[in-house]
Amino acid sequence: MILRTGLTGGIASGKSTVRELLAALGCHTIDADRLVAELYEPGRAGHTALIATYGRGILRDDGTVDRVQLANIAFSSAEEAKKLNALIHPIVIAETEERLARFEEGIAVVEATLMIESGGRQRYDRLVIVDVRPEVQVERGIARGLAREEVERRIVNQLPREERLRFADYVIDNSGDRAQLEAETRRVYELLFRDYVAKKT
Repeated sequence: MILRTGLTGGIASGKSTVRELLAALGCHTIDADRLVAELYEPGRAGHTALIATYGRGILRDDGTVDRVQLANIAFSSAEEAKKLNALIHPIVIAETEERLARFEEGIAVVEATLMIESGGRQRYDRLVIVDVRPEVQVERGIARGLAREEVERRIVNQLPREERLRFADYVIDNSGDRAQLEAETRRVYELLFRDYVAKKT
């Protein structure tokens, strides 16, 4: 028996760092965004679906998906984002479920950028939101090498912060430094462990 836990947050919120911290605390973890990259590889279901929808113009010379070009299309409007999500989400969800089934016990954490938008509230026992102030998101996004306009565009096309927080069972505040994030993550881990024990009994 596992406690199925969804982990999400906006761009540059620190989701991946939290996932790594939870893994270090003993949780099983799955990075859904990494699964997307795998499913975009030639011969995989995502790659085939993208070509059928967008044509071979989204491919590099070596046949791999040009993720930057695809992102430019997907984030050009809310309608385009919905189109890509409707195409890819079912494939990613199926792969995620297959991997979750391999875990026999413990806390299983799935990190996904569009967890809520893809119906994650219904698929998971608990939903953890990594929250950060928008101005901090922009600063951290720029520090990663993204242009300010790109970060702001992605924020606009993602679920609004207030709406995202309404879905949360637990919130991890990542507006501070690394030590604060580690403390926040451990606090939430202890709550998840309590929930896991309760579910077992």
